[in-house]
Amino acid sequence: MALNQRRIKILELIREDGHAKVQELSRIFSVTEVTIRQDLEFLEKLGYIQREHGGAFLKDVGTFAKTGKLVNQEQSHEEKVAIAQKAASYINEDDVIILDSGSTTTEIAKLLLKYNRLTVITNALNIALMLGENPGINLIVTGGEFKAPTLSLTGDMAAQSISHLHANKLFLATAGISADMNLTYPSLSDLVVKKTMIESADQVFLVADTSKMGNSAFATLGPISMVQHLITNDNISDDAVKKLEKMNVEVLKA
Repeated sequence: MALNQRRIKILELIREDGHAKVQELSRIFSVTEVTIRQDLEFLEKLGYIQREHGGAFLKDVGTFAKTGKLVNQEQSHEEKVAIAQKAASYINEDDVIILDSGSTTTEIAKLLLKYNRLTVITNALNIALMLGENPGINLIVTGGEFKAPTLSLTGDMAAQSISHLHANKLFLATAGISADMNLTYPSLSDLVVKKTMIESADQVFLVADTSKMGNSAFATLGPISMVQHLITNDNISDDAVKKLEKMNVEVLKA
């Protein structure tokens, strides 16, 4: 991996988790700890992170937790709202649904406040705080490791709490859909959570705007055929639709 690519991937990991350790980054990228420290020093000079003993953390990470605003949540906002509206049309009273963490699933949550008989399972604390105001929603929040930048809970504890549950529908987020149609994420700790969510749901709706198409984040969950439906905005290319349909994924345009 080229030097600039490695630093981009390191920044993606820190933006997702809020922090990273030198020793762990050295193992992930198969380079020396000295090289990782140089990478972190470079990213700190650019103002993205702040170094600490043994690692680094995202600059102003506390602000995200206090304000409830997700990192990069303003990107493609109109598209995310349209996708959320389409997704909500598949949610019925008495459903049991899983809402993944993310900016698009947060927009879905905003549309659920009017429901009177709904069970929502989520690993997103901002979604939990939002829906917790509605007495008609039976809210189940996972445990797990807290990630301030995404206001989410992740890791084995989050996965284990979901594994004992069953949902009619899952609304899944992703960081990127690679050119070979794999679902990708910036954090390794998320993979076990996403996999367990998929296994616990009868129907899986991937909610992702077209800016995610062709993008590849650090860790690969698996082929997009793990989901049955993709809800995306209406400017998705015909070629992409054909590829997805060949993989038995229904494309629902918002």
